[in-house]
Amino acid sequence: MQVYDLRSLPTVKRDMDLLRELLLNIENDPKMDCTTEFYYDNPEQMGIHERSTEEVAYHLRLLIESGYVNGAVTMAVPMQIIRGLTNSGHDFLANISNDTIWNKVKKQAGEISDHLALPVVAAIAEAIVKKQFKLT
Repeated sequence: MQVYDLRSLPTVKRDMDLLRELLLNIENDPKMDCTTEFYYDNPEQMGIHERSTEEVAYHLRLLIESGYVNGAVTMAVPMQIIRGLTNSGHDFLANISNDTIWNKVKKQAGEISDHLALPVVAAIAEAIVKKQFKLT
């Protein structure tokens, strides 16, 4: 039996750009179509480079717990189970996948973007998209 002391893991701060990158990578991966389970245990498997395993695992956990990713948080550190995006994940990503819109979201949120609740970031993105299409 392997024992993980969760107190020994580094402190990780939420990074909206990493959340977006993970959503994009999951959507673009044809095997993550919710018909199979993908057991993530390192950043490269998720198409992420120059990020620690702990950072990616933490952000995947946030996406799963927020209902944007169909998966499961495991007690095996840092493994996460990913199946694909949920409908909410697709909707959120639809509003933030465009680089121009994403940059507007970040500009509007300013320096506090990593401290805003995900639903607030989603609402900002949705408002920008609605304005762009003159729906407001």
